[in-house]
Formats: sequence, structure tokens, C-alpha cells
Amino acid sequence: MQKELRFRPLKLENTLAERLDAILASQKQFFLTDATRDVAFRKHQLKALLQAMESHEQDLADVLWTDLHKSYEEAYLTELSLVKGEIRDALRHVKGWARRERKQTPVTLLGSRSYIVKEPLGAALIVSPWNYPVQLLLSPLVGAIAAGCTAVLKPSPYVPHVARAIEKMIHSAFDEQYIAVVQGNREVNAHLFTQKYDLIFFTGSPALARTVAAAAAPNLTPLVLELGGKSPCIISRDANIARAAKRIAWGKTLNAGQTCIAPDYVLIHPDVKEAFVQAFDEAIRTLHGKDIRADKHYVRMVSDKAFDRVTGYLQEGTVRYGGHSDASERFIEPTLLDGVRADADVLTTEIFGPVLPIVTLDDPGRSFSDQVVDYVTRARSRWPSIISERNPKDGILCAALLQAAVASTTRSCTLPIRPCRSAVSAIPAWAATIAAKASRPSRTAAPSWLLRRGWILRSAICPTNSSG
Repeated sequence: MQKELRFRPLKLENTLAERLDAILASQKQFFLTDATRDVAFRKHQLKALLQAMESHEQDLADVLWTDLHKSYEEAYLTELSLVKGEIRDALRHVKGWARRERKQTPVTLLGSRSYIVKEPLGAALIVSPWNYPVQLLLSPLVGAIAAGCTAVLKPSPYVPHVARAIEKMIHSAFDEQYIAVVQGNREVNAHLFTQKYDLIFFTGSPALARTVAAAAAPNLTPLVLELGGKSPCIISRDANIARAAKRIAWGKTLNAGQTCIAPDYVLIHPDVKEAFVQAFDEAIRTLHGKDIRADKHYVRMVSDKAFDRVTGYLQEGTVRYGGHSDASERFIEPTLLDGVRADADVLTTEIFGPVLPIVTLDDPGRSFSDQVVDYVTRARSRWPSIISERNPKDGILCAALLQAAVASTTRSCTLPIRPCRSAVSAIPAWAATIAAKASRPSRTAAPSWLLRRGWILRSAICPTNSSG
């Protein structure tokens, strides 16, 4: 039975700098024993993590509800199941990943044999955000374990109950010299980033990523940066409006829009704008009922600060749908905004909330596709070629942004952290998926109870009618 919504304050104590230094020193010492190089050891630790996940599943679901008002179904779909899927995938493939590869020897080294030998980097630091605090912390950990690394985990202080529960779970399964959890605010982060880790895996905003990169630069610490961005939804005149609205509504209300690849704004042909607004209204009612505030599947803003920031966007345009909010619950109704200035904050910064501005492309002298390309070019210079390559002849584009993320676990969570002695990656999290007429979404295997009870899967992943 779902609990009553209450935001209970919990203040985490900062892990002391002396302890941070001691943990890193002990992990580096443990790594030098070569215990983590053994594939059998890695598989044993992966199984230990899987067992810990299963033993603490209900605890994790409970604290996700406490900090984010995230229902068990949504917690399982977007967090718990993904981590367990990563673990099982790593168990199946870690032996092959670790195996050395025979390569052809160049003539200059005739008489020798050539191999690619995959070696663990060493001590990894994994820093996660608050929006998917279990998945985005533990999925990279799966990669670290599979790679033969040790790891220090730093959860977000904005979800303190989740951070405390993860610390308890990790402490029950692993020794601190192998995998440890540290807590605290940005002062703790600042100290961690200046330590000499062998790899830093950071998920968060581009602004904070610049700070991370600057702090890691003196030590030439390799980085994996998984960052946010602006994710456009593009709807042409001949798109399937009902399907587009349904998928956009699902992507925008999942986690209350607090997702780095959530629909961030809509570029729409003027002939179908009114139809889209009406279809969006119907889609929200289908997904969440007549009163979305009473729906247990609708997440709340993570903090008062986030609530104030997102509700501030409501003043930057004309509300066409939604617009209601309640500070006492950090509730914001899904909202469509029209008539937004091009330089407004809601169109120039990552929204991370359930507010969706509509941009009408209505220049009669130019094709809709050309207007789309020009608009998106101003945000990202590389997008036009991608849009052109994916633009079907029968018109652009509805958005099912999160369908792919749910249908298969994100490989970027594990692959970049696997053995590699010098690699720096930046993974922008943007997407504009195509498709009203191009194809139907494929079905995704899921527990039967989720198909029965989980509105997310039932509505978005396994459509049963032509509207998708």
C-alpha cells in the first residue's frame, strides 16, 4: 500500500576530508594486490551486488517515494530493473570483455605476437545526480566492478533518504577498501575532484561538469561526463498527432520531466498546433486520470528550489494546458506554454520539470523541414545533419524520447568505464526521435504485473492501438 506523501527532512553529514583521503589510499592499496584482476572475483562481486539489490529492493523503493514521490512501479521500471539488467548483462559478458584480443603483427615487429590487453584503470570515483539516484549511481558501479576497478560512490545530497539507503546497502555487501560510499555537499565534491583517482564518472549539468573537468585537469584524471541538454520534439503537418501527443505526454510526465532526455520543447507546424494541444490534454487524462495530483504515479519536484525555478517558467508564456501548482507538495501540473520569446529561460536552459514550451514554425516562404534545421542549429551545430539523415519522406516526427531508454539499458553506463588507460568522453543527453508514420515501437519484455499495473509500459512501450 502506497504511503501518504510527506517530505521528511534529513540532513546528511559531510564525510570528513581525512576520511576521504584514507578511503582512496586503502582502495589504491587493495587494487595493487591484483585481486580485482581475476574475472572470477569480478563475477562474485557482481553477484553480491545483485543479491544486495534484491534484498534491499523494497527499502530503495520506499526511499524513492519519500524523496521524490516515485511509485514502486516507476521506481522498478526506471531504476531498479535497469541496474539489475546491467548486472546480469555484465555477468554474461565480463569474461569476453576481459579477454585479450589477438591482432595482426606489423612487419616492423616480425617475429613477435600482438595483442590488445585490457587492464583495469584502478580507483574510480562515481558521482551521481538526484533525478535517478539509484540507477545513475549503481549502473556505472556495475561497469567499474566488471572492469576490475575499485570504486567510491558519491550520491546526491538532494535525495538524502536514498543516499542513506544506498550507503547501508553497499556497506552490507562490500568492504570499504573495495567499494565505499561517501556523503556530503559540493564541498565534499570539490575535495573528491582534486584527489588522484584513476577515473571520474560524473553525471550532471554541463555547468558543473566544467568545474569537474577543471578540478581533475592538474592530475590528468580521465573523465566520463554524462550531461544534460535540450531535447526537441518535432511534429510536422502529416504526423500522427494522437500518437505524438501520447508519447510526448508520457516522456514529459515520467519522473515529472526531471530526466535529461525528457521532451524539452516542441517545434510544430501551425496547422496541427490546436489538434496537438487537445490531444495532449486527452493523453494526460489517459495516463494519469482526471486528477493528476491524486495519481500515485506522478512524481514531485525534488526540492523547494527546483519547484520555485520550474514554476517561474510559467510566467514566460501563455498557458495552453495545465499551469496549476502546490508548493506544499512540490506539485506542478504538466503545462504547455505558447507564445514564448526565443530568449526566454524556458527555451534556453534545461527545464528539468513538467513545463513544455511550444514553438510554432510558421514562415510561409520556407519549408517546415528547413525551419526545423535552422532552429535546432542555433542550439547544436551538429543536429541538422542528424535530422536530415533521419527525416522520412512522409514527414517528421513525433517523439518517443524515453521509449528507447526503457527498451534497452544505456550502454554508456558501463562501456566507457571498462579498461582503457586514457579516455575522456562527453555524452550529451539530447534526442529527437522520429516517427509517426515511420515505424511502430517494438514490444519489450517486462514482468506481467508491470504490464497490468504499470501505466508507463502499458501506454508507451506496448501500444495496443493505432495511436501508439
